[in-house]
Amino acid sequence: METFKVTRVYTGPDGHSCFDTLEYPLTDAGPIGSLSEKVEVGRLIFRKVPPGYDDWHNAPQKQFVVLLNGGVEIETSLGEKRSFEQGEILLMEDTTGKGHRSRNLLAQERTSLFIIF
Repeated sequence: METFKVTRVYTGPDGHSCFDTLEYPLTDAGPIGSLSEKVEVGRLIFRKVPPGYDDWHNAPQKQFVVLLNGGVEIETSLGEKRSFEQGEILLMEDTTGKGHRSRNLLAQERTSLFIIF
């Protein structure tokens, strides 16, 4: 079965941020391609991040982050680091606990969409 993969950052039971991979099943919708089931969301925020962005924080709310341009490195509170590029989607759920660090991969402005639950 074809799926759409999203990287999830969440708070584990010990309060540390962790990575996970979610897979949304896709079904054939004919000439328009493959679609997932609907995901209920609430609001949308447009974001521009300055070139030197490097911040330790919790997600302010449960949200998808869609990287429109530029890349980001996410570091969990346990020190695991992963890099994400333009076009990738993250599900940020670590609204409590020790949080995560976000750093621009390049010294350039990065733009993204926050899709809030």
